[in-house]
Amino acid sequence: MGMNDAAYGPLIPYLESFYGISYTIVSLVFLSPIVGYGASALSNPRIHLRFGQLGIAILAPSSRLVAYIIISQHPPYPLLVIAYICAGYAFALHTFILLKSSVNPGNGLEDAAWNAWIGAMSSANEILGCLHGFYGLGGVLSPIAATSMIAKAGLEWYTFYYLMIGLAFLEVVLAITAFWTEDAKKYREQNARMNTDDQGGRTREALRNKIVWICAVFLLIYVGIEVALGGWTVTYMIRIRHAPPFPAGMTSTGFWLGITVGRVVLGFITPWIGEKFAILIYLSLSAGFHMIFWLVPNFPVSALGVSLEGFFLGPMFPAAVVAATKLLPKHLHVGGIGFAAALGAAGACVLPFAVGAIAQAKGVQVLMPIVLAMLVMDAAVWALLPGLKKEKS
Repeated sequence: MGMNDAAYGPLIPYLESFYGISYTIVSLVFLSPIVGYGASALSNPRIHLRFGQLGIAILAPSSRLVAYIIISQHPPYPLLVIAYICAGYAFALHTFILLKSSVNPGNGLEDAAWNAWIGAMSSANEILGCLHGFYGLGGVLSPIAATSMIAKAGLEWYTFYYLMIGLAFLEVVLAITAFWTEDAKKYREQNARMNTDDQGGRTREALRNKIVWICAVFLLIYVGIEVALGGWTVTYMIRIRHAPPFPAGMTSTGFWLGITVGRVVLGFITPWIGEKFAILIYLSLSAGFHMIFWLVPNFPVSALGVSLEGFFLGPMFPAAVVAATKLLPKHLHVGGIGFAAALGAAGACVLPFAVGAIAQAKGVQVLMPIVLAMLVMDAAVWALLPGLKKEKS
């Protein structure tokens, strides 16, 4: 998942030149996965009931594999956008592979059930930090591979997806092996023994909860910031800092490496500070390093600034999930955190697309003030959250 998402940044300059398209049109690769998310929410219940978790284990990586095969053939751009919709569909389905029937899939807001489950554990910040760190690790490896293949080896942009095809095929094999016994019969048996409380009623109750909306808006902005920076930093470095393609591509690696290390390292510090105060500190430091990235017209300083910005952005998603599990009643964890994560996914699609659309008229330099404004807005939203107790052990 991390490799898929982090590939956008290094590839965007090459997609622009290969297809001869504008910032607005190329930004559709960010917006298109949201269609896949919606299709997944509608189809998940039927897939579970008809094929069990094995059906998800087959369909999710297979959808990703089909998407990569299409992209590797460098089709006309409209078909390329459809392929990214397939990748978004696979991304949304993947979460359900991890659920082990812990909730009723008819909800449609359950994409964060895995986060909700871990978020309620002891040492949740540390465990969630490691879990999200693996996503970040994929984000680190992807720009290295893509930039090396294109800028160093002189290969076309679409050859990167030959590598992704191999990894997706391996994922198909491993997923089927892991979930071979999780068929529809077993799923129905497990589902029959579950609590049959009205999940729709719980969702409606969650949507009336102020904590849910604060966390949802916070994640909407936060995920949008993360993906916008990951997606547009390479283009910014090439067009504004006039960096060569390979060093520019490595700045994306630095950003994702910062996120990965931050999630793991700061995950152990956050409980001692308290989630609310820690996130406000991290947002302030992120804004500071973003100002360095923006205002110091020097490529090495900008590269260091965006890496450190990623470091302090990294732990915010896991910390927000933990804060939500502490403040919400347990029966609202899945519905509330699921809604917040769904809104976060929307931010990952909408904000990077908006940056591209505005950049078409004003230039890619608009990335800097937009992200700074979003950081300030995110801090204002998070400050509305009630106080949380610190963990001492």
